[in-house]
Amino acid sequence: MLNSLWLIPTFPFLGALILVLVGSRLSRQVAARIGAGSVGLAALLTLAVGYDFFNSGVGSYQYTAWNWFDVAGLSTSFAFYLDPLSLIFIFVITFVGFLIHIYSIEFMKEDAGFSRFFAYLNLFVCSMLILVLADNLVLLYLGWEGVGLCSYLLIGFWYSEAKNGYAARKAFIITRVGDTAMAIGLFMLFSIFHTLNIQDILTQAPQVWVAGTSTAVVIAFLLLGGAVGKSAQLPLQTWLPDAMAGPSPVSALIHAATMVTAGVYLITRMHTIYELAPLAQLWVGIIGAVTLLLAGCSALTQFDLKRVLAYSTISQIGYMFLAMGVGAWSSAVFHFMIHAFFKALLFLAAGAVIMALHHEHDMFRMGGLKNKLPVIYWTFLIGASSLAALPFITAGFYSKDQILWLAWAGEKGNVWFFLAALTGAFITAIYSFRMVFITFFGKAKTQVSHVPGKRITIPLVVLSILSVFGGFIELPHTLGHFTLFSDFLSPLLPSVSLREGVESSEWILQGIAGLLALTGVYMAYIFYIRSPRISDEIKSSTYVLHQFWLRGWDMDALYNFLFVRPFVYISTINKNDVIDKFYTMLVRVTEFFNGVFVKTQSGILRWYVMGIVVGAILIITISLFVQP
Repeated sequence: MLNSLWLIPTFPFLGALILVLVGSRLSRQVAARIGAGSVGLAALLTLAVGYDFFNSGVGSYQYTAWNWFDVAGLSTSFAFYLDPLSLIFIFVITFVGFLIHIYSIEFMKEDAGFSRFFAYLNLFVCSMLILVLADNLVLLYLGWEGVGLCSYLLIGFWYSEAKNGYAARKAFIITRVGDTAMAIGLFMLFSIFHTLNIQDILTQAPQVWVAGTSTAVVIAFLLLGGAVGKSAQLPLQTWLPDAMAGPSPVSALIHAATMVTAGVYLITRMHTIYELAPLAQLWVGIIGAVTLLLAGCSALTQFDLKRVLAYSTISQIGYMFLAMGVGAWSSAVFHFMIHAFFKALLFLAAGAVIMALHHEHDMFRMGGLKNKLPVIYWTFLIGASSLAALPFITAGFYSKDQILWLAWAGEKGNVWFFLAALTGAFITAIYSFRMVFITFFGKAKTQVSHVPGKRITIPLVVLSILSVFGGFIELPHTLGHFTLFSDFLSPLLPSVSLREGVESSEWILQGIAGLLALTGVYMAYIFYIRSPRISDEIKSSTYVLHQFWLRGWDMDALYNFLFVRPFVYISTINKNDVIDKFYTMLVRVTEFFNGVFVKTQSGILRWYVMGIVVGAILIITISLFVQP
């Protein structure tokens, strides 16, 4: 089955192609079957390919479809590369993507752009699969820009509202900033290695550079620029909260489960370069630590249910960056997978709540839904518990616990990374159950107008099961030391060396992390169920800080001041510049002569005769007085 690897991205591509060409002439039922079925086939094939990969015993498999181009020494193939890292990513992309497609059939059933929506989703899945399966950086960049295009199309899907178009443009432009840095990094890699084949670069890099080489550091920072743009990390994180303008399935697929983790994949895939550029790797961890705290604080103040989850996504990806910064590569990938399960679950459950309350997004206008929407409540509760990393019973605990432990005990870890991760875990527990208590408890403020059907509830139930049991494939030393996940990645990614004398402290740190998570849940209960006036008093006494966090630390205002307004001002001044005046002059001269010539075409016969007579007189006169 390994030779069928190329079919995995091909199925969703064909689905997108059919829906683009003839989707408007298909019934919704047929369009849904093509859209969801193509991704379902890709998911089934992923299972078959994965089974064959396990049984074959090979460390990697490459499939070359055709030679793409060969120009000036750059030979690039349309080729796919399968190894444990890419297999994990395609598993998440296809299976979570398939569940989201099933959910979307009901969620979008009344939408006029039904087939167009599924065409975009299919194209996105295809682009993401190309990104993670690419065996060279040119093909990876094609998938990278493909998901950027699809993100723009899906965020602005309801383009009739101006704010949605603005959010789409904002996401597209901000991520292009990072993509430009990444493209420069690719040029530098080619100038040094004369190839953009990923495995060739990773093999040659240790032979060309020693640790700390300035060129390696610069390239690592340029690739990091692309990663922070796609993964919405500081300082390019401002596009993701506004991206909630798209339909809820879009948020679940693109901005929780797959696209925003493309940066995590890029850095992990190029981990050899970061091992040779310790300064850049340190900054990966610093960016992750700062981002997870800033986004967590903003999540505490939001009232839009989806924006809370958006800031939560930024924060959780910050954990992945922190893990990569301390060299815990497999831990970052493990948290990526578990995060895809519980965050997709939360976004889809939030979408079900919003749909049930006739498109109400404000949590403070919800309430009382615990008994009215029991399936949605329990699945949302499971997702929030996993996000909050409730100890022992949720997958999020095991994936986040690894990062906390290695931030403290890892050779590249330190107390500041650990404290940032621990503080972030505490904040996460508070805002996770703040969502639960405000949305599902208390008095009902908006009546339920629609009860979600099975196409919505079944994906939620499946994701909730994964959000509970998915973590048991990787248990810490203190709880059985079952390391199936890290063992699978160990031939590819280096393991983390622990500092001496720290092994005995793992129990203590797990106890602290578990206690903080439970304390955060209890504080949310006090603030929003038992004594809501306390939260109101805190909000009034810290109003300025609350509004500052609500606005995302005023990063948008800062960028508007530094970049947007100066650009608009210069564009306004330049509107009628010299070049424009030159072309305006040409237009006016042309219009003048056009006006003159128009007068000669009056349609009056006597004027034409008069013209002929005058012309003849002039010709005779010239011939008489001008000698040859």
